[in-house]
Amino acid sequence: MPPLRYPPKPKPGDRVAVVSPSAGLPAIFPHVYELGLRRLREEFGLEPVEYPTTRMAGADPRDRARDVTAAFADPSITAVLATVGGDDLITVTPHLDDEVLRANPKPYFGYSDNTNILNHLYRLGMVAYHGGSVLVHLGRSGAPHRLTFDSLRAALFTSGWYELTPATEWGDEPRDWRDPATLTELPVMFPGEGWRWQGPERVVQGSSWGGNLEILHWLLATDRVPSAAELAGSVLIMETSEELPSDTEVFRIVRNMGERGLLGAFPAIVVGRPKAWEFDKPHTLEQRIAWGEAQRSAVTRALAAYNPDAVVVFDVDLGHTDPQLIVPYGGEMRIDAGRRRIGVRY
Repeated sequence: MPPLRYPPKPKPGDRVAVVSPSAGLPAIFPHVYELGLRRLREEFGLEPVEYPTTRMAGADPRDRARDVTAAFADPSITAVLATVGGDDLITVTPHLDDEVLRANPKPYFGYSDNTNILNHLYRLGMVAYHGGSVLVHLGRSGAPHRLTFDSLRAALFTSGWYELTPATEWGDEPRDWRDPATLTELPVMFPGEGWRWQGPERVVQGSSWGGNLEILHWLLATDRVPSAAELAGSVLIMETSEELPSDTEVFRIVRNMGERGLLGAFPAIVVGRPKAWEFDKPHTLEQRIAWGEAQRSAVTRALAAYNPDAVVVFDVDLGHTDPQLIVPYGGEMRIDAGRRRIGVRY
């Protein structure tokens, strides 16, 4: 594939779209949403613009697609930010107006279920951004996380290379949005232990593709992913969600990518730190550590069969854990295994 286009960047003072193409959680947690909007204005100097379904729970997929298309079509809007993820965006993307999107490229920020839109924009030839959520990250309880906001600021406003930094602390246990009082409390955090590397000590540079692993499996089932030939030489990014898929399920998804011929296309793979706690699964720290070990083993086992020579980096903070680093989707990444460094070009 030819290099994807990087859309023009916004600047402080610009109007940016805030949309809910997946779950309309701003309707259910307005206090979290309003905190995120306030930080978008105060920390980044951007003016959020809402659309009809932004605060609407259960909106029709066609209406949600219409809002995303309208955000791209509006010449006064310079970026598009998703409020949160969900589980049915796969029903929205078929209703997007691709001619409008192609003619009006803009940076799109989202993760989790938004993998559907990131992949859709990729196939239209447009770089997007994996990460950033008005509720989860801009609305983080207590205070913003410095690594998240530094990364988001660079992704929003700059176009050069940016070096990702291993987190000195991490967490996957957010405060309960149902209780507005918890917005003043910082999340539970644990000491970071850095990234985990395996494979040959070489440098890999290529465009990125991937996203949330569960959503990638849905996209594979609906045949909405690029071919192995189109992805050859790319960097695969993958991470798992709050649904906490087991190590067995992770192995099967990655194995199935291998059976399709995709897994061998990637000379480097960046795996997000797996989320291992949820309100209905309040795992101890020891259980979370064991969960992470099992997830890494599952990925390693699948790669041994389909791509044993790949450079692999585990526990990068790019998914459903805290902090979250923004990575370009379709943009350039440089994985330097010898120097243990990861660079992204925003």
